[in-house]
Amino acid sequence: MGAAEARRRRLGVPVLLVAYVGYVGLGAGVLQALERPAEVQAARRLLQQHWELLANHTCLRGAALQRLIQGIIEAYKSGVTLQGNTTSLGRWDFSGSFFFSISAITTIGYGNLSPSTVAGRIFCILFALFGIPLNLVLLNEIGQVMLLGVQRCAHRLEEMFHWKIKAALLMKTCALVSGLLLFLLLPPLLFSDKEGWTYEEGFYYSFITLSTIGFGDYVIGMNPDRTYPGWYKNVISLWILFGMAWLALVIKFCINLLESSSDFCQCNKKSTELAEDLMDDGKNSMTGLHDVESCNDKDRETKGPDECHIHTAPAEAL
Repeated sequence: MGAAEARRRRLGVPVLLVAYVGYVGLGAGVLQALERPAEVQAARRLLQQHWELLANHTCLRGAALQRLIQGIIEAYKSGVTLQGNTTSLGRWDFSGSFFFSISAITTIGYGNLSPSTVAGRIFCILFALFGIPLNLVLLNEIGQVMLLGVQRCAHRLEEMFHWKIKAALLMKTCALVSGLLLFLLLPPLLFSDKEGWTYEEGFYYSFITLSTIGFGDYVIGMNPDRTYPGWYKNVISLWILFGMAWLALVIKFCINLLESSSDFCQCNKKSTELAEDLMDDGKNSMTGLHDVESCNDKDRETKGPDECHIHTAPAEAL
């Protein structure tokens, strides 16, 4: 079994690697076709606005304007935005720092906010070093509690209605639908109300966040023109924690499906190889003696799997 398992691994890794590269390449091609024209259009529009501003305000110089733009970009990365003649702060208050800590140890890493001081960066490294394992352990425990709840409900249904397979399937379906509602379908309504996003943008943010992709193009609580309640970021932090645990279970289920399909393909391949070996044995028997190992089910039951009959087939058998 060890040699067979090693052989299966050697054959499976190249196939999975080719499938992986092909899948990523397909995604790259589709995204390039969809997003590249918008990027080119945005770049042309920005360049046009830049030259119009310099043409209409001759007192401005290109180098000074470029420094101002760069300063605005750096300030925005630090959480400071211009509002008329004043600036707005608030990204590094306690609620903002708490939300950043959650995004760090969950490995979401939106990228819209990061420590700018040397001490802050060193602390972020140490904080994440111990926080990421703690987060993984907590997510695993939450997932186990969710699975235990589903199993208990399925067991009660079996006792009440004497269902077996139907009860487990029903509870898994209910858990999937409930998770979709709580973590993916209903939160976009809250984001539409508090952030002003469309439902599609809220759904996109929900999945990108819970899957820990975290592009950072949509982040809650970052609009300086809106006032957010104190409970908002705390509730979203809990939503992220439990939503990641639920989505991890769904992803694990998908992984099990892929692995089971891979094992099924390997079984079919082994059956094909066995048939080819039998055909080769038939051809070899035309030229000489060969040993054929056979072991039927009755032999395995009486003599054990390792004690099989060895038959010597004569050349004239076929």
